[in-house]
Amino acid sequence: MIFEYSRSFKKDYRKLSQKIKVAFGVRVEMFILNQYNPILNNHAIHNPYDGSRSINISGDIRAIYEIDENTVTFIRIGSHSELYK
Repeated sequence: MIFEYSRSFKKDYRKLSQKIKVAFGVRVEMFILNQYNPILNNHAIHNPYDGSRSINISGDIRAIYEIDENTVTFIRIGSHSELYK
């Protein structure tokens, strides 16, 4: 599985606290083992991210990604209210 990160994701990620960055790393490891682990709450999402999926990172923090064959591209990360405003 190949992981890529969009420019928007990188910009969002830089703004996160160290605690959330560590939590993201832990969740990605879970994702690698089982992308449908119930803790991740992996689910399809709609507007404005049609065709994308979301996983829970911690509390209100979500990571939005797209998957194409063997490539996972994280496109955004942030709180629910930041991502869906």
